[in-house]
Amino acid sequence: MKKITRVMKALSDPNRLRIMKILTMKTMCVCELRYSLGLAQSSISKHLKILEDADLVTSRKDGLWVNYSLAEHPESPYADDMLDLLGRWLDGDTGFEDILDKAKTADRMILTRN
Repeated sequence: MKKITRVMKALSDPNRLRIMKILTMKTMCVCELRYSLGLAQSSISKHLKILEDADLVTSRKDGLWVNYSLAEHPESPYADDMLDLLGRWLDGDTGFEDILDKAKTADRMILTRN
């Protein structure tokens, strides 16, 4: 029961759904997600932690960067099923257009340049 509750809770927030939709396009770091969504870094990090705990998102350290992507083979059968469904459900939603346009141009090298 805990696994399904964790997955459903993770998907109950609009910002986490936005993160999931963006990650269907490509792997991203927190700064790229922050740019795309216009949220604070701390908010993005909290959302990613919840998504990781639900086995929907994975992270991988690459030098200075932590890259986030959708879980390819989640251990939770609920997460696996929901990832399949989300891909179909979110495809037709026009509310993501602006966010996806920003996500396409998000480049960590430009965003973190001083």
